[in-house]
Amino acid sequence: MRIAIIGRHASLLNSIERLIFAGHTIECILTAPAPSDYAVGQDEFESYARARSIPCYVANRITADVDRLLGRHSCDVAISVNFPTVIGKSTIDLFPLGILNAHGGDLPRYRGNACQAWAMINGERQIGLCVHKMVAGELDSGDVLAKDVLPIDVNTVIADVFAWIEQRVPELFVNALSALSSDKAFTLYRQIDAGTPLRCFPRTAADARVDWKLSAPQVVRHINASGPPYEGAFFDYQGERLRVFRATWIQADPYLAVPGQIAFRHGNGAVDIACGGNGFCRIAEVARVGGSVVAPTALVKSVRHRFE
Repeated sequence: MRIAIIGRHASLLNSIERLIFAGHTIECILTAPAPSDYAVGQDEFESYARARSIPCYVANRITADVDRLLGRHSCDVAISVNFPTVIGKSTIDLFPLGILNAHGGDLPRYRGNACQAWAMINGERQIGLCVHKMVAGELDSGDVLAKDVLPIDVNTVIADVFAWIEQRVPELFVNALSALSSDKAFTLYRQIDAGTPLRCFPRTAADARVDWKLSAPQVVRHINASGPPYEGAFFDYQGERLRVFRATWIQADPYLAVPGQIAFRHGNGAVDIACGGNGFCRIAEVARVGGSVVAPTALVKSVRHRFE
């Protein structure tokens, strides 16, 4: 098939080579400036395109002029990951087989922003990854053509989720296009038949503050959902802001403690923190304001102390 590439993200750039290997032709690329926490940005897409003589366009939104540029290439289909704006009918209609989007959420339950973090915080047992047909002017709706799931638990960290997504997106695009090549009407399932959508809204840096009053599993999931590539969860200790990038849930007998209380100091430098119940949150490392990473016991000298 003749394919247009639309969007940003390492998984989209990785998909190009996989699609070429599968026998498809990349006719053009439309990308946009990426956030600072992206491993791959506009420069990488432009460099890739130059090296392979693929026309590459850059725009934050799709205008009539951008539609005209894309329409010159007479593509069968487009694939998309994380373009910054919702794509309209004029663009989708350029492609006989539509635009396929890769979405890191279990559709239709998780639509929108930060779906992986929300699924972790919400205590889900798996995170979905779907390739679906885009619907003009809508967010993450449309028939699903390919899907995979990653089992997760309370101790899963979001960096591992993102690594899995980057690995699986190219294969799911290939699978979806293979299915469409055999049957242009192929659908794995229709979202309209698969349950009530759950809209996820963006998370901000302030949302990463740890609330020790939550149960220990909730605290651990929150911390692990806020780690790299994000800035990490944060809390205060004796007037200093500390960041934590991962945590472990520790089962324990029932206890009475004010949330944030240091329950145990360990010889390996870790501490167990009392939460709102159901065990402890164990932290092995914290980052100080200057960026240095230390064991919590280097700062916390007594179990009489608390995190805030």
